[in-house]
Amino acid sequence: MSLSDRLLLVPLNHLIAQAPWAAERLSRHAGARVAIVAGPLTLRLTIDGSGLLQAADALAEPDVRVELPNDFAVRALTDRSKLMSGARLSGAADVAETLAFVFRNLRWDAEGDLAALIGDIPARRLSLAAGALAGNARDGLARLGANFAEYASNEGELLAAPTDVKDFVAAVDALRDDLARLDKRVERLGG
Repeated sequence: MSLSDRLLLVPLNHLIAQAPWAAERLSRHAGARVAIVAGPLTLRLTIDGSGLLQAADALAEPDVRVELPNDFAVRALTDRSKLMSGARLSGAADVAETLAFVFRNLRWDAEGDLAALIGDIPARRLSLAAGALAGNARDGLARLGANFAEYASNEGELLAAPTDVKDFVAAVDALRDDLARLDKRVERLGG
């Protein structure tokens, strides 16, 4: 098993082990081979009898192929709810549907893992602090993006301001209507 396989399999199997429902669903497809493609990387897996994922032979034909979108890493960090929406699944429909359901609904219980190391109360407090920090970071990035868009359209004149675009579209529509009326008049005069 390569280092990249281990770096992905160990955390993925940890998540599956934390969710007995996921292992139970996957175990129904024991022996199924899966190829997960993310850009130039391909991870080949086999579902074992306990519902966990194992490295598969690179030459074996997969039963299911999961092609992740190019922005997979960004989605994983910013909007996990839409992570699998851009993925393309092909192959055995029942296995593909199960994989999609499991991957969509797996959640890391970071607080539980941390509690095993430092105790319940410190883990809860750290989890709340990390959640607040992540929320503040997301809000800050959203505000930064909005500020950049405002600067690019108003100050830097890199983008057209939305009001300017709206006015331009209205002027084009009015010109089109005027031209259509003029065309009708010319048609009546000539005919």
